[in-house]
Amino acid sequence: MRPFSYDRAHDLASAIRAASAQVEVQNRAPIQFLAGGTNLLDLMKIDVMRPERLVDINPLEDSLSEIVADGDGLRLGGLARMSTVAHHPDVEKNYPVLSQSLKLAASAQLRNMASLAGNVLQRTRCSYFRDVSWGACNKREPGSGCAAIGGVNRKHAVLGTSPHCIATYPGDFAQALIALDATVEITGPKGERRIPVHELHRLPGDTPHIENTLAAGEIITAFQIPRKAWAKRSLYLKVRDRESYEFAVASAAVALDLADGVVRDVRIALGGVATIPWRAVAAEEVLKGKPLTEDIARSAAEAAFEPARTHGENDFKPELGRNTLVRALLDAAKLEA
Repeated sequence: MRPFSYDRAHDLASAIRAASAQVEVQNRAPIQFLAGGTNLLDLMKIDVMRPERLVDINPLEDSLSEIVADGDGLRLGGLARMSTVAHHPDVEKNYPVLSQSLKLAASAQLRNMASLAGNVLQRTRCSYFRDVSWGACNKREPGSGCAAIGGVNRKHAVLGTSPHCIATYPGDFAQALIALDATVEITGPKGERRIPVHELHRLPGDTPHIENTLAAGEIITAFQIPRKAWAKRSLYLKVRDRESYEFAVASAAVALDLADGVVRDVRIALGGVATIPWRAVAAEEVLKGKPLTEDIARSAAEAAFEPARTHGENDFKPELGRNTLVRALLDAAKLEA
């Protein structure tokens, strides 16, 4: 690990000031916020991220870790810990997809440390990104190429890829948020703003090293989840190579609004198969207004993966993704609302 300086922020304004003036190249940004540190410190140890200064925002936890559930919905502070939210009674009962996505992530020790905001911003586990001995990684060294395209790519993305990057987004919680139409609250040098969670992450395009839409100095302060009809009939299905402490090979977050077996509305987000948390709008359109039969679910899954592009070792992923989505839809239809 390279030398760095360390500061503790005592309020939100000082944290924002400390990180505002820097170049917006995310893995080379000289100043990084430190919350749980479960991703950042790992990447520093293997020399992928090389910040000159860490700004510890954990002193802000009292004001940025609230969990508020009321008739309007659910508000989750950005510094709330994954384990706390996963086991919150109202989250488990009324927003099960959120609880399930968090419980299926990482290990109990990591969930106790990791913050919600840090979780949605976690970086890819692509081996070429995480091993600095590989020169060709556009996420780590812009313009160097993508070794995964012609290399070991079994776990890589088939949706949202570009000729410059096929790295998979590794998280679970962001998909659950997207399935519930959540918004993210952001505070920075220019004040506060709010955007849908599905607008937080950027497709790789020709700039894979810029992974989200946050500006320098901006902090995720909270997530707001509306209390809509589909929130309670929701689930997260995660398929992985082993039962615990493993990232998804394919996953689906589904939220359903059903009336007499007919889909009034639906939200679907996919994981393990895309470069970002993937909103499956085409699949949603197939389902709306139709009875949720296995044939209709299969048609929706076909629509979701129509744009998929494979690269050899991950040729199996579209079919696995389709089967995962069909199973998630049919299982969600059985839930009590």
